[in-house]
Amino acid sequence: MSRPELESHLRFLWVLRVGVAAGLVVSAVIHVQLAPGYQQGAPGGLGQGTLFLIQAGAAVLASVFVLVTGSRTAFAAAAVVALSSLVAVILYRYVQVPAIGPLPSMYEPVWYAAKVISAVAEAVAGALAVAGYALLRKNQSGSGTATRGRRGASTN
Repeated sequence: MSRPELESHLRFLWVLRVGVAAGLVVSAVIHVQLAPGYQQGAPGGLGQGTLFLIQAGAAVLASVFVLVTGSRTAFAAAAVVALSSLVAVILYRYVQVPAIGPLPSMYEPVWYAAKVISAVAEAVAGALAVAGYALLRKNQSGSGTATRGRRGASTN
């Protein structure tokens, strides 16, 4: 890869990292804002508000991980956080899942602005994280072969 191609590639990866982090932070902020209202059903226990705060913490950690390292592991973690949040919001919008152990029933058959914004942010972050992971995987598998080839050639 030539120097201009490499610089372009690195810029694109940086844009992916920032996009993933931004989507995760939007999701986290919305979950923190909504948490108090959803915790009223279980004021002293594991309620939906507590789960929202756990999700927000995971989203912030994943966004920092992606920004700081930009590794495949970071992109994978971000994809898991973003896409699991997206699946949860869609599932609990359309399916009345009963309480499971300590987890409350979170069925809410409506869409409202904050919920839509959060879902879109999670979808974008998830898609960008998958793209970043795939791009790094493609480049690392190709460069690993080339590196092994050079090592093999120099030792013979």
